[in-house]
Amino acid sequence: MNDRTCIVTRQSGPADRMIRFVADPDGVVVPDLKARLPGRGCWVTAERRQLRKAMEKNLFARALKAKVTVPETLDETVDSLLVSALTGMIAMARKAGQVVTGSGKVEAAIRSGRAIAVMHASDAAPDGVRKMDQARRAAAASGSTGIGSFRLLSADEMAIVMAGGNVIHLAVLAGQAGEGVVKRAKMLDRYRNGAENGHTAGVPAQETETE
Repeated sequence: MNDRTCIVTRQSGPADRMIRFVADPDGVVVPDLKARLPGRGCWVTAERRQLRKAMEKNLFARALKAKVTVPETLDETVDSLLVSALTGMIAMARKAGQVVTGSGKVEAAIRSGRAIAVMHASDAAPDGVRKMDQARRAAAASGSTGIGSFRLLSADEMAIVMAGGNVIHLAVLAGQAGEGVVKRAKMLDRYRNGAENGHTAGVPAQETETE
């Protein structure tokens, strides 16, 4: 079996769309997001639903060729690790000056084409999100490539990673750390929502006025 073939779907894929798992010294299955842990490993498509299938069908024992224990909360552990990877990279981008907060500044970064992605708090008001989507459409009309949009963290989580303040919208700017934020946001989004239902970086469709 290819070392990056999903044990559920039996399809191979790139590392950024897969999660490696290994058994620890006690025989407990643990995620290896950085694919660096020693020992025999197996891969699962980085979607919660696929991981749940692997857990429910007890596919890890066969793939790892060992008697293993699969924690009931393994999927939650993966989610937490992906969130930590994302928030850690946002913190790095903040220190590198590659994130912008504040509704006006975020909108300006989008319209100017400086933003490569925008993150909204999961509990953001719909009106605020629509305003940023309008800015994304305007940027696209001006020739900017797709500016991704994500709703993965709560306002409280975003405030913590940004070292305080009321953070509802956040623009990610170009740069190594900013691109790292987008990469990790995409992986968390795919994990939670699935490849076919997850976020795409395309321009939001024009809304029909109903009021």
